[in-house]
Amino acid sequence: MKNEAKIRFKKYNDVWENVKLTEIVPIVMGQSPDSKNYTDNPNDYILVQGNADMQNGRVVPRLWTTQITKLAEKGDLILSVRAPVGDIGKTDYNVVLGRGVAAIRGNEFIFQLLSRMKQTNYWAKFSTGSTFESINSSDIKLAEIYLPSQEEQSAIGSLFRNIDDLLASYKDNLINYQSLKATMLSKMFPKAGQTVPEIRLDGFDGEWEKVKLKDVTESIEYGVNASAKEFDGENKYIRITDIDDVSRKFKEDSLTSPDIDVSECDNYLLCEKDILFARTGASVGKTYLYVKKDGKVYFAGFLIRARIKDKFDSKFIFQNTLTDRFTQYVKVTSQRSGQPGVNGKEYGEYELYLPNYEEQQAIGAYFSNLDNLINSYQEKISQLEILKKKLLQDMFI
Repeated sequence: MKNEAKIRFKKYNDVWENVKLTEIVPIVMGQSPDSKNYTDNPNDYILVQGNADMQNGRVVPRLWTTQITKLAEKGDLILSVRAPVGDIGKTDYNVVLGRGVAAIRGNEFIFQLLSRMKQTNYWAKFSTGSTFESINSSDIKLAEIYLPSQEEQSAIGSLFRNIDDLLASYKDNLINYQSLKATMLSKMFPKAGQTVPEIRLDGFDGEWEKVKLKDVTESIEYGVNASAKEFDGENKYIRITDIDDVSRKFKEDSLTSPDIDVSECDNYLLCEKDILFARTGASVGKTYLYVKKDGKVYFAGFLIRARIKDKFDSKFIFQNTLTDRFTQYVKVTSQRSGQPGVNGKEYGEYELYLPNYEEQQAIGAYFSNLDNLINSYQEKISQLEILKKKLLQDMFI
């Protein structure tokens, strides 16, 4: 193997040194305290047992103990050594190490190197155990790694620290906007027994009118019963699994086309103001609002289309389907002797409250803008994670 990474900072050209992990960093294997000493008292010692105690590359306090077995210091790197093997996180606290982890006193370069070893499944060749995969202290200590100069380690570590900090910032913003949306969905639509919401946009007043979904639709229809085939470059096919569970956007990472003569299927072609509803299975109640940029889309048989009348705002109606009230309606209505399901007639009976058209538009636009913000942060996170994965692959040996 050539002792040089694919991508390097221009100022560095030294050959990387092949060493064993234990030769450069202290390693402490964990030993679990007696379970009778576990507590939920934050004043006791934080216990780290495995990857469940780590999140986004950081130790998250979850369990405490009064007994010290093996101790890791603030700033140490925590490596999971049992099911799953190789997860890595930093600790901002002094923590007690359970038998499912080891502590490594390394710098940022070592942290990112260990992240890459997880990415490349490095530890798989050492993993043993029929019930729980695990690695032992010898496997960790004898692991071979390649090291550049201290200066290059620092430069690489600094780059990845900046990437991680940016990712953390994006993730925090995403969580904040998702939380804001959940809060506003609960406050900008009337609760059960009420005819006005808790929060209204400026300039609007008056009671909302109770209607049923069927009252605001031109039609409620089932999709085409056709299998999927390889995407033909024009005609897209949307099934329940093609609707993202969180964003409710049309996932286009594995496009297909309906395996049918589409010239005879115009009735199954989606138009603006169309909302799709999943009608059966674990995803019953999942919804999707068609947008023009999604292109030429035909909908499948396990979906139901509600075509919203022109005098109602489809974005407003769609946001109704994301409320707890709608979720509860689906939960009750979908109960079957077999798998859960809601048919077109039952969806049509769903009751919702409507303000005047102008307020519908304002609320629909508010949530649409909020969704765009959420989607933009999801895209930024995805792009940055792809970049980081590529750099981990190319900047280490």
